[in-house]
Amino acid sequence: MLIRFVVRKRDRHSHVEQGLIHAADDLRYQGRLTAEDEERVQELLRWFNRNLPVPGRFARSRRPNACKRAISWFKPTAGESMVRMQALSAVLHEHGCEVERLTTDRPGYVVYEDDHQVVAEVFRGECRR
Repeated sequence: MLIRFVVRKRDRHSHVEQGLIHAADDLRYQGRLTAEDEERVQELLRWFNRNLPVPGRFARSRRPNACKRAISWFKPTAGESMVRMQALSAVLHEHGCEVERLTTDRPGYVVYEDDHQVVAEVFRGECRR
């Protein structure tokens, strides 16, 4: 079972619910975070940058300008990443974002995988709700 945390906002690239890292970035760029929350988010994002591999691909196509529609799912073994994602979820919730935890056994067309995550393009016609 794979796990994904999302907010009720469509991502402009993947066309499915937006993940928490992008949602947190949106709040930061909109200037909606307090100084304290800004520091909490920065700390969490730094942790992810240091500890979670950056996927090599976000599209099935290997064309250089291919639309990046793939989304990330955590594997059940991604323990500390899940803890940090829940902390990010709490910050977003404090700022009015409704956060959901989705699960699936069928993430779509897998374009990247490591020990902690799977990145996949959603199968055509499938919704993640």
